[in-house]
Amino acid sequence: MPAKILIVDDEKPIRDSLKLVLDDEGYSTTVASDGEDAFQRLQEDVYDVVITDIKMPRMDGIDVLKTIRE
Repeated sequence: MPAKILIVDDEKPIRDSLKLVLDDEGYSTTVASDGEDAFQRLQEDVYDVVITDIKMPRMDGIDVLKTIRE
């Protein structure tokens, strides 16, 4: 079973590029457009890895990682 990766970035081109590369490598990826979107996805599923941008509107990447850790 491939690792499940959550990609969190407010810039669509970056999200889409990361998703394309990781999907081509055989990973199962999901994207989130910001921290709050990521938090919702984390409530719905479990991920092996989270790749996040740091500076994002509403909830930044550090807050996302702190929330995951809790």
